[in-house]
Amino acid sequence: MISDNEAANADDKRAVVFAGDYLNKLSGEQIERECRHKLNEGCTELVVNFSSTEVVNSIGVSFLLGVIDSARGTGTKVVFSEVKPETVELFDMLGLTRHVTLT
Repeated sequence: MISDNEAANADDKRAVVFAGDYLNKLSGEQIERECRHKLNEGCTELVVNFSSTEVVNSIGVSFLLGVIDSARGTGTKVVFSEVKPETVELFDMLGLTRHVTLT
């Protein structure tokens, strides 16, 4: 998992976190930790990039729910980007897509 710095525009405090190839307990903990760090820095939009993600297990989903809940507490918009169709289907079934923007 790699993190990207905020966008160049000072008014646009966007943070990007890359989910990696397999979202499970270990990578989920890393993502949640990085997202909380970005939230504490004051980002207003948190983007989780799934471009390399092949598999998301149930524990990984629970960490994503934690990220969504933390972001909601700070008024931060959560965006899931480059999500594969099978993963979008999973997120739809579990109700995650009601709480995030997909791009």
